[in-house]
Amino acid sequence: MALILVNFNTAGQDLSPYIRVGESTKSIQEVTKEVIQTLKDNSFTVLGAYNPSNKSSLTVVAFTRTDLKNTVVKVKDRGALAAAMKIGLVQKNGKITISYTNPDYILRAYLPINYNTYKSVFEKFSADLKTTFAPLGNEFIPFGGTVKADKLAKYHYKIMMPYFTDPVELKEFESFEEGIETITKNLEAKKGNTVKVYRIVYKNEKVAVFGVGLLNKEEGEPHFLPKIGEDHVAALPYEIILQGNQATMLHGKYRIALHWPNLTMGTFMKIMSTPGDIEDALESLCE
Repeated sequence: MALILVNFNTAGQDLSPYIRVGESTKSIQEVTKEVIQTLKDNSFTVLGAYNPSNKSSLTVVAFTRTDLKNTVVKVKDRGALAAAMKIGLVQKNGKITISYTNPDYILRAYLPINYNTYKSVFEKFSADLKTTFAPLGNEFIPFGGTVKADKLAKYHYKIMMPYFTDPVELKEFESFEEGIETITKNLEAKKGNTVKVYRIVYKNEKVAVFGVGLLNKEEGEPHFLPKIGEDHVAALPYEIILQGNQATMLHGKYRIALHWPNLTMGTFMKIMSTPGDIEDALESLCE
C-alpha cells in the first residue's frame, strides 16, 4: 500500500491552480496594502495591481521575484509567461478571500519539458510564498479544480482543443523595439477598454510580457468572468508576450481551461465568443 501512495504522490499527484490563504474582515483596500507590503518585505517585486471587470470587490496583485524571473526566461518557448504570479482578493458577504496562483501548477504547464531542470528553484519559490503569506492566513487550501501533475505539461481541455504549444500570433513587428513601443503606447491610451497591469522587459533576451486587463463590458472580463467564476480571479490579467519581433498570446481555449479546469462544456459554451474577443482586443494593441 505504501508503494502505491508514494507513486501517487509523485507522477499522479493532483494539483490545483490556486491556493486559498484565508479570509479577512478588513476592507479590500486595507488587505491590498497588506499584501503589497508583505511581498515587498519578503524580497518579492510587485509588478502592478488592478480591479478585474472594473469591480471594486475584485483586486489582483501581480508579482515576481528575481530568481523566478531570471530562470523562466531561459525557456525559449514563452517561458517568460511564468514570471508573473498573482494574488486574488474577492470581497463577498463582508469578507475578503485571499488566494494566489499555485506556482507548482502554473510552472509545470508553462515550462512543459523544462520544469524538472529548474525544479529546485521553483520548489524554493513555492515554499517561500507560503512562509510569506502565513501572516495573512493559515489555510493554504488548494482549490479551483485539479489536474494530474504529470498531465500539466501537455494539458488541453478536450480532444481537438489547443495546447500551450499552439499560441495565437498577434503581430510580427519590424523589431523588438517597435513592438515594445507600439504595445506600450496603445496600453497607455487604454485602447479598446484595456488597462496595463504590468510589464516585464528582458532587454538582453529581447523578451517582454504585458499583463492586460480587459475591461470592455460586452466582450471583456465583465462579460466572461461572472459566467465562469470570480473566485478564480488570480487567473487575470491576460498576457501578450513579445519575443524578438513576434507578439503572441496563449489561445483562449487553452488558457481559460487551464485556469478553470473544472469548467463544464455547458459553461464553456456560454463564453464561446470569449477566446476570439480576447484575441481581437490583444491584436488591436499590436496595431
